[in-house]
Amino acid sequence: METLQRLYPIGIQTFSEIREKNYLYIDKTEYVYRMTHFAKYVFLSRPRRFGKSLLTSTLHSYFSGRKDLFQGLAMERLEKDWTEYPVLHFDMSMAKHVDKERLERLLDFMLSDYERTFGLDTTVGDANLRLTRLIKCAYEKTGRQVVVLIDEYDAPLLDVVHEKENLGILRNIMRNFYSPLKACDPYLKYVFLTGITKFSQLSIFSELNNIKNISLDEPYAAICGITEDEMLTQMKEDMERLAAKLNIPSEEVLLKLKENYDGYHFTYPSPDLYNPFSLLNAFADGKFGSYWFGSGTPTYLIKMLEKFGVEPSEVGGKTAAVEDFDAPTETMSSITPLLYQSGYITIKGYDSELGLYTLDIPNKEVRVGLMRSLLPYYVSTPTEKTNTMVAYLSRDIRNDDMDSALRRLQTFLSTIPYCDNTRYEGHYQQMFYIIFSLLGSFVDVEVRTPRGRVDVVLRTKTTLYVMELKLDKTADEAMEQINLKNYPERFALCGLPVVKVAINFDSERCTIGEWKLQTIDKW
Repeated sequence: METLQRLYPIGIQTFSEIREKNYLYIDKTEYVYRMTHFAKYVFLSRPRRFGKSLLTSTLHSYFSGRKDLFQGLAMERLEKDWTEYPVLHFDMSMAKHVDKERLERLLDFMLSDYERTFGLDTTVGDANLRLTRLIKCAYEKTGRQVVVLIDEYDAPLLDVVHEKENLGILRNIMRNFYSPLKACDPYLKYVFLTGITKFSQLSIFSELNNIKNISLDEPYAAICGITEDEMLTQMKEDMERLAAKLNIPSEEVLLKLKENYDGYHFTYPSPDLYNPFSLLNAFADGKFGSYWFGSGTPTYLIKMLEKFGVEPSEVGGKTAAVEDFDAPTETMSSITPLLYQSGYITIKGYDSELGLYTLDIPNKEVRVGLMRSLLPYYVSTPTEKTNTMVAYLSRDIRNDDMDSALRRLQTFLSTIPYCDNTRYEGHYQQMFYIIFSLLGSFVDVEVRTPRGRVDVVLRTKTTLYVMELKLDKTADEAMEQINLKNYPERFALCGLPVVKVAINFDSERCTIGEWKLQTIDKW
């Protein structure tokens, strides 16, 4: 008998709906219990699409005493009392792309909704005074302390982080709105805030000095996202179904899911975390698509990369102290905090002796998506044309025809009018870097580059290509560089024949000049 189709909660962030309609739910309620019995004021930062809203909604159901929704979950054995508290739940994600008037109108709308619930007159007035009155009234009417949940507290500010004047105006409104959270302490049971970034000037961090930021705390490493262990136990059937649909072995499904959606760590040590949004979409669609980027164009990221003069090849491969990446966004002196907090780079290692973290792009989905959104800034040609070229390029390489691939690339580059638009000397290397990173959706690509040159390793099922790019030199000099690096030793264990690919880029003609290929069959 065929099993019933599994329901995936894609885009559903309400805990009660997921439980009542029998959607797949990965049990995170043990963390909810731990978090609510650990501190009174708690802040959690995670990238977008990582389950922060679902976590907030779970807290809402828990504090509302909805014991029925937690049947069969860890919370059922942990909680004995199931007290119902008044809950004020504000979802600030509705306040994206707003100006002063719209933000004030939205706060008014949210407050008046709760004022009606507790039988208060909806009065026009300062948001902080109304929130104070609301908390006190809810406390008096129910005889219980109030729970305040604020999801995506920083959403109104994210889009204006690069606009000094506007940021200041909106920040003042939000600071004003959040200020009662300290003043009303005796009436409050629990306060929880989620966000992507840390804004130092907001009252929640400058005035609420007792707020506990659990974002980097090891006990909460897996509070959002899906661990490999959770996937192998709670999603075993889903993996088998995906393997059957794609007609590949289960082990290969795991490898592909890992390569595309895994690799996040928000502390060290931490279990490997999969992006839940991408993972659920892959299971629902039965394919390895690029989902995280499809759900939002990172325009503010591109503006900030430009502002800090960061090249595509400099996004990953960073070493930093915790105060350099878990830093307030609007006072940041480098782009690292924004890249980390937005999920474009994540923790990959930690040196306890030096107190330094290694940060890099988490996985293939993020690398390819990021490069795809950066490409138009380096190659002024229709995206469709570029995507087609990349697809053909990857086919040439998979067919072990590197000569045709480079000829194709040479022709493509010589027909696009980007030469006048060269904004800096390393423009060509960066463009090359992006194009080869985009191959990551077709072939395995490892691209490492200290500023100014490109070092690419491509792996197909049959061959390993080691590439070196020189600018206005010769292919011989590029080949010399490959030999200097002792690549044979590094890659001997992969057991594949290695092809050395030496390329010279001709900046005058704005395309590849000459190249040389050399195969090493045996070590």
